[in-house]
Amino acid sequence: MLTDALRSLLYIPVLGEKFIARASERGADGIILDLEDAIAPHMKEEAREALPQAIQALRQQNIQQILVRINRPLGLAIPDIKAAIDAGADALCLPKIDHPEQIHLIDEYVDECQQGSDHQDVHYLVLIETARGIQNVADIAQASPRIKAITMGNEDLAADLGLPDSDPELMASYDALVRLAARAAGVISMGYNCSIAEFTDLDKFEKGAREGARMGHLGGMCIHPKQVPCLNRAFQPDPEDVVEAEALLDAFNTALAQGLGAVAYKGKMIDKPIVERAERLVARAKLIGTL
Repeated sequence: MLTDALRSLLYIPVLGEKFIARASERGADGIILDLEDAIAPHMKEEAREALPQAIQALRQQNIQQILVRINRPLGLAIPDIKAAIDAGADALCLPKIDHPEQIHLIDEYVDECQQGSDHQDVHYLVLIETARGIQNVADIAQASPRIKAITMGNEDLAADLGLPDSDPELMASYDALVRLAARAAGVISMGYNCSIAEFTDLDKFEKGAREGARMGHLGGMCIHPKQVPCLNRAFQPDPEDVVEAEALLDAFNTALAQGLGAVAYKGKMIDKPIVERAERLVARAKLIGTL
């Protein structure tokens, strides 16, 4: 199971033993063991067989949020799902989801894999990486209660759309659709205003992550350990903002206890949306503080 604290998820190849051995040093909120892009076609079966040992090694490092990115097409996805569930993964990272029927099919097979098992139910992190996926993203986001988070794969989507690159200005309208779909479905929106491949210019990467946070994303994925602190800083609530939110909530609750119908704080009226925003900020800061 995944928590709402997903500031940073670091991709690690399932067969990357040296990377797995140092996973706890990276500071990521979760690890995505990759069976897809990081594994050559002729090594897929070997990677599946390595999953139990890889997950055990991560558990021994007290890593609590472990995802497995499976393959497409279905012929590769089915054995990946079985291997991930049997190995005790917390979630499946589902690439190139085009329509909700794919989620329904995966749900059916996950039910079958978990029947009679004492493993906890798995979550899904859905990757929208095609034009068809963008077209159907609202329905996809609500296709299963197992969906915990959704994100847009900038590079794959740009290629599918025939764009010259994944420049943030070109991708902004598609990213907005993913954020809207996630919010409407009540799931975590992940993403940032830059490329996941940007690990040489960390200032640029962190700036993009901070812009993603400002737009409403709650976290992001990365392919290099140096990107992890950038994501953690960008998606961590600012301590000063948290203190201000707590003070605002104290003023609001005190006024309510006194039976006041209107509440003012620092010369401004406090209404329901402002209170709810403050409550969300404080709750997220507390959640992240437990990591």
